[in-house]
Amino acid sequence: MTDPLPDRTSMRSVTGLCALLTLTPLLTGCFVSSGSGTSDGSARLRVALAVPPAQALSPFSNDATVLSKLSVAEGLTALNAEGAAAPALATSWSRKDATTWSFELRKATFHDGTEVTAESVVAALGHAAAAKVKPRVLSDVTLTAKADDADTVMISTTNPDPVLPLRLASPALGILAAKAYAQDGTVSPVGTGTGAFKISKLNGKSSATLDRFDGYWGGRAKLAGVDVTWVADGTARANALRSGEADVAEWIPTSQAELLAGDTRHDVPSVRTDSLVLNTGDGIFADATLRAAARAAVDSSAVVGPVFGGYADAAKGLFGPAVGWAADKRVAVTGRADAATDVKAKTAGRTLRLATYTNRAELPEVATVLQQQLEKAGFTVQQDVREYTQMEADLLAGRYDALVFSRVTLLDTGDAVAFLASDFTSTGVYNIARLKDAKVDQAIAAAAQESDTALRQQKIMQAEAEILRTDAVVPLVHEKAVQGISTRVENVALDPRERTLITAATHLR
Repeated sequence: MTDPLPDRTSMRSVTGLCALLTLTPLLTGCFVSSGSGTSDGSARLRVALAVPPAQALSPFSNDATVLSKLSVAEGLTALNAEGAAAPALATSWSRKDATTWSFELRKATFHDGTEVTAESVVAALGHAAAAKVKPRVLSDVTLTAKADDADTVMISTTNPDPVLPLRLASPALGILAAKAYAQDGTVSPVGTGTGAFKISKLNGKSSATLDRFDGYWGGRAKLAGVDVTWVADGTARANALRSGEADVAEWIPTSQAELLAGDTRHDVPSVRTDSLVLNTGDGIFADATLRAAARAAVDSSAVVGPVFGGYADAAKGLFGPAVGWAADKRVAVTGRADAATDVKAKTAGRTLRLATYTNRAELPEVATVLQQQLEKAGFTVQQDVREYTQMEADLLAGRYDALVFSRVTLLDTGDAVAFLASDFTSTGVYNIARLKDAKVDQAIAAAAQESDTALRQQKIMQAEAEILRTDAVVPLVHEKAVQGISTRVENVALDPRERTLITAATHLR
């Protein structure tokens, strides 16, 4: 297919330059001045993040990754560079039987001065398990924790969970102090984490003040603190970095990446996949033949270059190049429904409600390209484009027919099964596709029960094939994350899983 927007690349450079001249003054005053050195540990870092908090940084929401990125909260385990479980608040662990694990705790202190104990860990995990809306990481497992002694926690699962140490590395299972958990079910990480930085002040959805936590078990951070501003507009984030108002700006739009100085632009292969998610529960795409028609109409090559500027790869499936084992284990997709031959007649005048959000600057552009492709195939399309936090409830309630969606596939556990379970099983807590398919459920369950790593990966790819068979999701591109970092900053973590950004070692020179 030819590019439906042939002049987009050249026009974006002009638009970006105009934005640089017009938007930068609007940011003045949003960022505080940073320190100029590190010898006395007085420097503060200014960070521009993309997605404003949806639930006051509750770890049980999508906000959880912010707590991890900023080294505020920690779980019992963490993920190392290879994606394996590594010690965090737990120093070691062992499997006692098929469903029971033992975790030995390190000596650590919460930001409010209370000690991390087995009882406090048990309480925190209990709150997560009992949450009104469960964290996605618990969508396919039920766990129970109890204190064996003051420094030992025993965790049991209803069914065998061979990747429990990976699961406990999820930002959603960060351990907070007792005062974080209110009786009404809300959770506040302000002054209640265990990480190198404590949240001293949270200003709604606009900003947060983090200060160094001198009692951190991992050693004193090199920064005195971090001043966070949420800037939903990607061009504005890039401008803040260029103007010197921000030291770190995450998720630089690809339209802005080439406008940054080369030594401030850092890209890394990401486990993030952008897809067209179709609502199979009701509406137009309850009809499998119309889902097949939508899949046949979509040509992702029209967005890889024109929209992403080459900072993406055309998707082969749900898992891209950053998931190193996926390509060699990919399973051919069979058994798909035949595409409807007369889409106009099948849709009977109904309008396809196509949603996406503005927090990732490329997605509205992708939605426009897809609208043209879908309309060419006979669909009548109406877009709804808003900021993510304004539409999440509608997405989960099935009020759209389709969503252009960007998803970090290994975010929740570092193990792909949790992503598949939360997004595509009949009981998944993040099942925007509203998919209910027995073969999909069985394939994901089979992968979840497999303890051998190689066999587990193979079963994950078999589950991927079953999901793609339903046409509930049409993978588009695998992104490369672009982070903007001032040359004054050292030791910012470039993480393909997007869990880590600012650490105790980050500093200004």
